[in-house]
Amino acid sequence: MKFSLFQIVFLLFAVWLPRDHAMAQETDSVRIAPSVRTRYSLERLLFKADSCRAVYDFPSAVEFSTRALEATDSVKRGRAEEQLILSQNGLRMMDYCSQPIVIARQRFSLEDFFLFYPLPDRSWRSLPNPLDSLRDAGLSRATYVPEDAEEIYYSARDAEGIRNIYRTRLADSLWTVPTLINESLTSASDEIFPMLSPDGESLYFSSKGLYGMGGYDLYVSRWNPQTRDWEVPTNMGFPYSSPYDDFLFLNTGDGTYSIFASNRDCSRDSVIIYVLEYDGMPVRKAIGDVRELRKLAALEPAGDPARMDNSAAVSGANLQNEDIQRYMDKMKEVRMIRDSVNRFSTDLDTLRAVLVSAPEEERAALIQTISDRETLLPALNDSLSRAVRAIQAIEMDFLVKGIVLDADKLQADADKEVVGAASGYAFSKKNFGDPLRMDFNKPAPSFDYTFKILPEGRFALDNTLPGGLVYQIQLFTVSREVSLADLRGLSPVFKHPRSSGAYAYSVGVFRLYQDVLDNLNKVKRLGFRDAFITAYNNGTSISVRDARAMESRIRILYSVKIFPDDGHSLSEPALAAIRRYPDIDLVRSTEAGSVVFLVESFEEIAAAEALVAALKATGVAHATIHESMANLAR
Repeated sequence: MKFSLFQIVFLLFAVWLPRDHAMAQETDSVRIAPSVRTRYSLERLLFKADSCRAVYDFPSAVEFSTRALEATDSVKRGRAEEQLILSQNGLRMMDYCSQPIVIARQRFSLEDFFLFYPLPDRSWRSLPNPLDSLRDAGLSRATYVPEDAEEIYYSARDAEGIRNIYRTRLADSLWTVPTLINESLTSASDEIFPMLSPDGESLYFSSKGLYGMGGYDLYVSRWNPQTRDWEVPTNMGFPYSSPYDDFLFLNTGDGTYSIFASNRDCSRDSVIIYVLEYDGMPVRKAIGDVRELRKLAALEPAGDPARMDNSAAVSGANLQNEDIQRYMDKMKEVRMIRDSVNRFSTDLDTLRAVLVSAPEEERAALIQTISDRETLLPALNDSLSRAVRAIQAIEMDFLVKGIVLDADKLQADADKEVVGAASGYAFSKKNFGDPLRMDFNKPAPSFDYTFKILPEGRFALDNTLPGGLVYQIQLFTVSREVSLADLRGLSPVFKHPRSSGAYAYSVGVFRLYQDVLDNLNKVKRLGFRDAFITAYNNGTSISVRDARAMESRIRILYSVKIFPDDGHSLSEPALAAIRRYPDIDLVRSTEAGSVVFLVESFEEIAAAEALVAALKATGVAHATIHESMANLAR
């Protein structure tokens, strides 16, 4: 059984405990003699709990965490509680362990490990990009966006700096406004590396904030076609998840392998990619022995050559064929020589251009440099010709033997960086994709009909008055249409045509007489000295006296209108924000062919404003408040 250096250190600290000789036993689990328990300080208890958890000794980690919780004060209680929760989670998950067959594992740098996954070439986009503007992204170093993607799941930081999973899809030529997945897949900590299964029915990702045993754990959420939403995610358990960071899980499209990365057995600047035999119906069993659990989590390759297949990582010719390997090596040589020829030719052209305008004292040295380089070109061209003839000879030999080659495919394979082929599975390095260029669909901002005095006035987007009782402040009646400059900063200003051909201009939409009265003098002080209050009921002009009498018999209700960003549904975080108001109703309807949700009805505008703020915090971009009237019982 092999351990990394820091795991060995953790294990030594975990088992180095004063104990009575009568209590000492030959076991990997750490047991504390009652007579010595009081010797340990709180910090040591927490350290030992963390050390035991790091070496998968969850029974002892629970015991140390419990002792720490009993010994701590309110200030440090949070640390002890967190350690106990993680340890208990690990202990529970020991009852549900998978037994995958390990095909291969290989260590890579954290900087580009994802390029060695068997995914389409040029699918990873470097940071920053339009989806993730963060340069220093911790474990997340790139965004997965295949070139033909029409729907993207990705991780990015929100306003509070926490990484969440977002989704956007291509609608015509524009991408929809990114939205959070739902409440179940969003925690108080980070979620990274979301990967959709080939059939689109499962979403794999890593989280530090959901039910886990420490670090990033691996989770899977299933798509529910009835609710058209993702279900509550499940921790994938041992050996996929561990007390360390485990991330970027996927099943290959051909159903052959399951692959994920982890830093459980290496330093934090590198990761190990594990290749497992795909198991569509995993059998889970309980593991009670800590040593057996450690062995499972180590994920040692099975070592059975019959189970090892390069096809998922390096397609095309078999690399073990000596003739084909010689052919590919020769193609690499041709490419290298050709690059040298091109580089020398470019350098010579640059030097000749410099020579034309060079000072006299520099010309001799430049001429000598050009001459020296020109003498190298014939030798390089001769090497290139010999290498090309060698390739042609190999191809002719293949034809004689009846072997048909796909030269383009072999050239692509020759260009790849291949790692681990000798062990039976080859990790081939892919290239970064081009920088992302994405245009997002930005909903037109809703017009604000709240009375305002702005630097520049605004006409109402729609001159139709809302239903129910409405007060306005009439500014003037003129025979011509006025300009923005005539509004003196007032907004919104309505234009009401008269039968005589004149236009009456009014400002504001007020539901209460007291509100319109409070703003009348503000309008007059702007120079509209003859302004006066008017009233309407369902768009029909009525006297202010009748309006005030009607007002005494009605009350104003407020509703929130929501246009979902994806055009058909609300996210789970948005629904959770709405559920905080148990006495209101959520109604789904259509408006101008678009789906709209109406949350009704609030008696206080402050409650409606609080809901709008909560919805915007969840990513809802288009939520507005609307007023309505209700008659009071006489």
